[in-house]
Amino acid sequence: MTMCPISGMVQFLIVVVALLLAFHTVIVKTFKVSFTPSTVTLKMYDYMKIDYEIKDLIGLPGDTELMFYSENKNIASLEKEILLSNPQANFAGSFNITGNFLGRTIISCKNNNTKQVAEGNLDVIVVRKHRLIDTIFTASVAILVSILYINFGAAMDWSELRGIIKKPVGPTIGLCGHFLIMPLLSFGLGKLLFPNSPEMQLGMFFTGVTPAGGASNVWTVLLEGNLSLSVIMTATSTLAAFGLMPLWIFTLGRVIFKDAKLAVPYTQISSYVVSLIVPLAIGYLVQRYCKRLSEFMTRIMKGFASLLILFIVIFAIITNLYLFKLFSWQIMIYGMSIPWLGYLCGYVLAKLCRQAPANCITIAIEVGIQNTGIAIFLLRFALPQPHADLTTVAPVAVAVLTPFPLMFIYLVKKLQARLLASHSKLICHEEDLSKVNNNGNKQSNGKGDGFEAHLLSVT
Repeated sequence: MTMCPISGMVQFLIVVVALLLAFHTVIVKTFKVSFTPSTVTLKMYDYMKIDYEIKDLIGLPGDTELMFYSENKNIASLEKEILLSNPQANFAGSFNITGNFLGRTIISCKNNNTKQVAEGNLDVIVVRKHRLIDTIFTASVAILVSILYINFGAAMDWSELRGIIKKPVGPTIGLCGHFLIMPLLSFGLGKLLFPNSPEMQLGMFFTGVTPAGGASNVWTVLLEGNLSLSVIMTATSTLAAFGLMPLWIFTLGRVIFKDAKLAVPYTQISSYVVSLIVPLAIGYLVQRYCKRLSEFMTRIMKGFASLLILFIVIFAIITNLYLFKLFSWQIMIYGMSIPWLGYLCGYVLAKLCRQAPANCITIAIEVGIQNTGIAIFLLRFALPQPHADLTTVAPVAVAVLTPFPLMFIYLVKKLQARLLASHSKLICHEEDLSKVNNNGNKQSNGKGDGFEAHLLSVT
């Protein structure tokens, strides 16, 4: 049986015509949308008016519905749903978008019937809004810390500084901890926890290469460490940051993120040095020339330090509450690991070097507490938005989780002191009772002896 050659040709032509019709339908149905402005950078909770124009609508069916939408409404959303029914020819209009949270999203237009997305979209970036509460927090902490450092200067035993400088075991351990152990630890944790996010790796790494934080001196006082050693270690670490931070930033920092604008915040580091030295110098002058004031400042130092720590922890949580949405399990592990492993490494190294218990506590605190303010500044300079704001969750997590082991130790020491005081009072009370009983027995014995002597004299 032979097949007719015409029937095969007809079949081929039918297929070609069908394909052409399908292709023509797709071409006809393709439409374009343009936005003014074409890209938007919004601050959280702010809104902006966007103008749009839809083109190439000819050929769409009469029941066509077009809708504008955000790919991630949690980051930015339209004020209301824009739904266009049976649009004719070119169409123009406007809508408002609101920034909801940090990040990047896209505003697009689609055909509700065919789910086809128009050519062209609006790129939206949402960044952190500078708030009044942030300014109040920063200014209040700076003022209160400066006052506390004056207290430190008035309470310090300045004669100890010479001995610490002659045998700088503590400062040496601190430098090794801050600029050898912590950078490598933060680099490794970043690679392990965020292997596909170089921005987050950089945020973690920058936190690890910073010098000691000012809170270390406050915790040293509260946990009865060596204040003089703490101040020397903080100053040494901050001064060393001028040379050692660039070493890490331009080596491992480049390995993590080649396209970042890497730089060393010399101005920020200098401001920390000044804010450390000037109040201490004022405190030294108070100690030398105003003895009564110096004694008063020394007496209130622990109470003032406790209140300051409480204020900083509570206020820091309130001001950074919005960032808690970004606290994944990886961020939590990192936020705990950096300071807590720092405490452990510092304490072990101090014990191996046969340091006194007070010095061991001081060295552990100094190694574990990072200057997260410098890390946040570095990230905002090095990365484009919104990554600059998103990656600040790393130093913020470290800052929030740093105090918890220290607070636990502080509460345990307070409880021990209270139990010891109660035990001492109980012992004293028992001793007083025994003395009273002994005196009573002696008096009764004396009376008995006198009565017996009287009977003998009578007989």
